[in-house]
Amino acid sequence: MTTRIVDLSHRIRAGLVTYPGLPAPEITPHLTRAQSRSRYAPGTEFEMDIITMIGNTGTYLDSPFHRYEGGDDLAALDLATLVDLPTVVVRADPATLVDGRGIPASALAGHALAGAAVLLDTGWSRHFGTPAYGVRAPYLTAEATAALIDSGAALVGIDSVNIDDTEPEAAGERPAHSGLLAAGIHVVEHLTGLAALPATGARFTAAPPAVEGFGTFPVRAFAIVP
Repeated sequence: MTTRIVDLSHRIRAGLVTYPGLPAPEITPHLTRAQSRSRYAPGTEFEMDIITMIGNTGTYLDSPFHRYEGGDDLAALDLATLVDLPTVVVRADPATLVDGRGIPASALAGHALAGAAVLLDTGWSRHFGTPAYGVRAPYLTAEATAALIDSGAALVGIDSVNIDDTEPEAAGERPAHSGLLAAGIHVVEHLTGLAALPATGARFTAAPPAVEGFGTFPVRAFAIVP
């Protein structure tokens, strides 16, 4: 059977602004190729670099530890909940969004979500890397969050700056993060390329490194499409 792999991740580079106000990654050499030549046999050289970055860089996954003290950190996550998940892509209909931005519970109706990676396609990734990305972005409503928890979804991803509303009028409330992570449902933010996926039938993977005492880290998110 012929399959294709769809990359759903933004590339990380030095100076990349993922989330407005958070530091950009810095990449510096630990050992340059020129420096390595004196350490190895003739014709053998290596490059070793250091990357300094906040976990919230590029396309990343939030574990329960990100939101809750004592919640599972990245190292505690079960790979079965991160790899080869049946995928449901929910297209955000602008006509149904709450106040033009909030994805309602009705958008989930009719989908088989139990055990699935539910990917919210808002089209907002087109603004990634620009000032517009962090302003008046789409988000998941509290009602839709409750519906996803009730459905038994394994993971929820979005191609927006945050799965919650981050505008000042939201007053710092984070119902999507709070509800999903309390229920053990992983959150992946800053996806891209969701338009290339079918509504159902793809298999989704987004596995971070097993870092103890850490709650959020970039992933190489991708889907296999039959």
